[in-house]
Amino acid sequence: MKFSTLQENLKHGLFVVGHIAGKNINLPILNNIMIEARKEKIKLVATNLEIGVVHNLRGKTEEEGAFTVDSKIITDYINLVPNKKVEITLKTTDLDIKCENYKTKIKGQSAEEYPLIPQVDKNNFYSAKINEFKKALAQVVFAVSTSESRMELSGVFFGFNNGHLTLVATDSYRLAEKSVVIKSNNKEKNSQSIIIPARTLQELIRILSGFKDGVDTGAGAEEIKFYVSDNQILFEIDSTELVSRLIEGQYPDYKQIIPSSPRTTITINRQELVRAVKASALFSKTGINDVNLDFPQGKNQVIVSSASGQTGESITTIEASAKGDDNSMIVNYSYLLDGLNNIETENVKIEVIDNNTPCILRPEKGDDYLYIIMPIKQ
Repeated sequence: MKFSTLQENLKHGLFVVGHIAGKNINLPILNNIMIEARKEKIKLVATNLEIGVVHNLRGKTEEEGAFTVDSKIITDYINLVPNKKVEITLKTTDLDIKCENYKTKIKGQSAEEYPLIPQVDKNNFYSAKINEFKKALAQVVFAVSTSESRMELSGVFFGFNNGHLTLVATDSYRLAEKSVVIKSNNKEKNSQSIIIPARTLQELIRILSGFKDGVDTGAGAEEIKFYVSDNQILFEIDSTELVSRLIEGQYPDYKQIIPSSPRTTITINRQELVRAVKASALFSKTGINDVNLDFPQGKNQVIVSSASGQTGESITTIEASAKGDDNSMIVNYSYLLDGLNNIETENVKIEVIDNNTPCILRPEKGDDYLYIIMPIKQ
């Protein structure tokens, strides 16, 4: 194997795939990246057996071949060499790397033992705009459950339906739902639903964030494509592919817990509320993280408060637009801040039935995002 490529292309490719390769004691070759040089392309591959990432590089191949080397060593080394042409040659069990006045040998393993990345049928796909999809992922993935007792809640629900993708995540204490416009080339199957592991989507967000640098072919990537099979999903962004297993099981009918007919509706400045909640959080009870929200009838105010026998108390009154009944509730301030930080409008709308029912946070305008928090019951 012998090929050459630019340092910035190789650096970007290693950033894309390298994060998947980790410390695997049982199968050490999974700590490696596979480099495969073919006449038409140079391919970087990494997998942890649940997620696989493939990135194609521009470069010039003189001799075809494949080899695997330690992900961290090659990534750290390539990050240090000049932004010039890198020449890579395989010599028995060493990878010779030259870049201007830098020369190194990295020991590795044969590519024959490297696990195959599953193939997903590419006949039918959905697609979305990268920036909108990345933002949507970030607005829901934080709400997934970290417990493995209910596997279906450790992933994000993807519901494809007639030009819309609905993303949902919940850990039973809060729930986030976001809708995104998509396209599909499949005339027969316009609706289906799947559950994707949170780890896969966190990795996808990381990869998509790297494309903003405009390195390699990433500069032209505006769309992401989704190919779905029975138990796998393939995401394709220009020269990069990420394939992951799906979570088996039935996602709960979350629509049942979305409250309807609120008795109190409040519109309030989001940043003012964030500040008040953070101030009250300092005096919440350890382990409970409780803050009180009071919505006095007819006063156009929200009172945010908390008290602790050990540290003291905080009361903040904020001007707001309020309609409906006198109401109040106690919520986990950490969950509340998560929701507020994922709403982008200047004002946020809060809908409350009573102190025993989940409350809804929405952007002041638009109906493509909602966030639900369960109250802390006394």
